[in-house]
Amino acid sequence: MTSSHSSIAGVSPLITFGTRVRTSPFFEATRRHGAKAYSIYNHMYMPLYYESPEADYRRLINDVTLWDVAAERQVAISGPDAARFVQYLTPRDLSSCEVGQCKYVVLTADDGGIVNDLLLLKLAEDHYWLSVADSDVLLWARGVQIDSGMDVRIEEPDVSPLQVQGPRSTETMRAVFGDWVSALGLFRFEETELDGIPLVVSRTGWSGERGYEIFLRDGRFGDTLWERIMDAGRPFNIGPCGPSSIRRIEACLLSYGADITLDTNPYEVNLGWLVDLDQAAAFIGKSRLARIHAEGVKRRLVAIELDGDPLDAPNEVPWPARKGDTVVGRVTSCVHSPRLKKNIGLALLAIEHTGTGARVVVASPRGELGARVVPMPFVPHKLK
Repeated sequence: MTSSHSSIAGVSPLITFGTRVRTSPFFEATRRHGAKAYSIYNHMYMPLYYESPEADYRRLINDVTLWDVAAERQVAISGPDAARFVQYLTPRDLSSCEVGQCKYVVLTADDGGIVNDLLLLKLAEDHYWLSVADSDVLLWARGVQIDSGMDVRIEEPDVSPLQVQGPRSTETMRAVFGDWVSALGLFRFEETELDGIPLVVSRTGWSGERGYEIFLRDGRFGDTLWERIMDAGRPFNIGPCGPSSIRRIEACLLSYGADITLDTNPYEVNLGWLVDLDQAAAFIGKSRLARIHAEGVKRRLVAIELDGDPLDAPNEVPWPARKGDTVVGRVTSCVHSPRLKKNIGLALLAIEHTGTGARVVVASPRGELGARVVPMPFVPHKLK
């Protein structure tokens, strides 16, 4: 696998990766179906787009798409103290979480910074999966366990998710699994099999559209599962896709490593609703988050519209945002939205510049761009 970027002298250097970067059970299928670009995510290749970012986006919002997101690795936590240990990792109160239920959660550090934002699945009273974004949660959890005194087993199981996303996703899933899929509630999952292939199916996703995740529990069946879904989805115009930067920014879905990092806390990135300070249970960062909540934040993540001609690609690095001669924040993600016909993005700005209508100047590779703070989201989620 190779990639290239333009150098200063105009030469395109070869970037190579060895066996340290893993391939997913669906990797050969993604190559066969024409993936044109990959990213490295959790030490694994993850497809970014097939036909083009805009063409894949249009299929996502109009029809149905299939994503290889096996790079969203699972951290399995099991054992007598699993429930207490998982609660210790996150500030979200999990006391009412049921078996068969998913929860969106953040993991926090002792200073309140965000270690990861992820989907939690409760498979049993003593068995959980953390379906992680791009950071080493397995190592973090094992480090926390060392002096915790809790009896848990922490491992990465042979589990690799696919996503089926788009307005025709339910029709596609019904063609694969039968009518029971239609009754699956949002943020709920079922353990099942498909012709002997062990799976977990959930009503979740990261697209802003209605969708599902299919967690393959035996990597030997990756190619078979991929083609089975593609065959079932052909009447509904299914196509392969990667996580769409356009749609996720329209929906203001956050990306770990870009919009949220270890240097940000939940209140700064509008995830304070995931912090339950009143719960009796202890969790990492509780006292610091209580202090941040009491004092208020000095910066906040906001939605912005950027002036100028359509951006030809998402930003690869944060772009500084200024007010006068003072840097007041950074653009964390931005892209051109074809349906809105606007350049849109997310920016982490000093609190005094986060009111709707506030303007800043952004330093981009094409020069300075004016930007204006607007309400979130640009396009609402269409999950139901």
